[in-house]
Amino acid sequence: MSSEDRASGKRNKSRLATQIRISYLLLLLPNIVFLVFAFYNLYQISSRYDEMLNSVVVASEFSLDFKNDFDYETYLLLVGNVTPENSNIPGLLSDARGVVEGLKDVTDTEDNKKRLLSAEKYLNNLQGYIEKIEENLNYDDRYEANMLIWENDVQIVTALLQETINEYIYYENRQIQIAQAQNRQFYLDTVKISMAIFAFIIVAIIVVSILGPLWITRPIEEQVTREQKELRKAEFELLQAQINPHFLYNTLDAIVWSAEAGNQKQVVKMVGSLSEFFRSSLNKGKETVTVREELSHVRSYLEIQQIRYQDILSYEIAVPESLFTYGIPKITVQPVVENALYHGIKNRRGGGKITVSGYEDEDDFYIQVKDDGMGMEPERLMEVTKSLSGDGNGEGKIYGLYNVNERIRLEYGDDYGIELSSVYGHGSTVTIHLPKNSTKIVENSNILKTE
Repeated sequence: MSSEDRASGKRNKSRLATQIRISYLLLLLPNIVFLVFAFYNLYQISSRYDEMLNSVVVASEFSLDFKNDFDYETYLLLVGNVTPENSNIPGLLSDARGVVEGLKDVTDTEDNKKRLLSAEKYLNNLQGYIEKIEENLNYDDRYEANMLIWENDVQIVTALLQETINEYIYYENRQIQIAQAQNRQFYLDTVKISMAIFAFIIVAIIVVSILGPLWITRPIEEQVTREQKELRKAEFELLQAQINPHFLYNTLDAIVWSAEAGNQKQVVKMVGSLSEFFRSSLNKGKETVTVREELSHVRSYLEIQQIRYQDILSYEIAVPESLFTYGIPKITVQPVVENALYHGIKNRRGGGKITVSGYEDEDDFYIQVKDDGMGMEPERLMEVTKSLSGDGNGEGKIYGLYNVNERIRLEYGDDYGIELSSVYGHGSTVTIHLPKNSTKIVENSNILKTE
């Protein structure tokens, strides 16, 4: 063989080797591109998952601690154990606002953004309550007024704030579950595409087909397995139901007293009512419930309070069944009933009765809460009425009624809300005015948000 032939053979071998290398690269290129795409998306999913997990963990810690700490610090302030300058309340409010702001940067759902806006509003209300308490501290005769603010305003709003954060946690947990399902589907799609690519490589190069799957699928499977374990762990950590500690403690104390007195039937009744009260409070995170569900919540509350205040409280719930299927914002009637108990019945010697009734017209329906307690003097009634309409200076506010009224007006417009009538010495009547189509309005808005 001549030197020219040998040189030509070397050139042909070199060209063949180059072609093989190029073929390898061409075969591996789709796999490399796919791997880059898969790992990038897994990274994005993992990062988003971590953000959502951190947000619900922070929200859970906030929901667990804030109400107890804030109620306790407020109590210390109004009984004089701490001064406004030494109180931890400003720090608690500042930290709470920081938590809410941080959660706003994480959530993607419009519903949860609205819940966080409600949480900001509740924090603003709490700031107003504290300012009112601090103002009252300058007067020796306003201790009872401060106690009423603490019992009927601060604790209700912190409970509403806690419930709002619990709803945020519930829906964020649902988003995590959705992300988990998407992650699982992405993993299945990844496996399918990988199998197609590997099948093509098997046909072309057996060596690559043997080594490729082990090298490619192992990190993907490990990553997915790790994330699935973390998601399962998150689900257990997020299944927490926060409750109103103050109301719960008082009820449990009453149960203990009844048990010590040997009143077994009363213990069973209170435990059942307490269970039903908190079951309807959570209500699977729904913002709007039926009138039937809301009245069940009110009945459980009144059953518990009647046992606690059996010498002064009787009640009747007489709402027509034709109203039961209409929609109503959750925890609307119970604060009004609580207001009737603490501002009406408890202030009258000999006790009284709370009656919950209802009626309807062509387009709207009405729930009335009536008590035969002390009622209000005309000047006081005028102050409270102005505060409900937003025309007052804030001094006449009954914050439980004010908050319920604002929630209704915000949801359905200024044509709806609360109307108050009262006669001093004879009692008060609160009328809750709502549209019949409120359930349809909420369902349609949820559908639009989902789309």
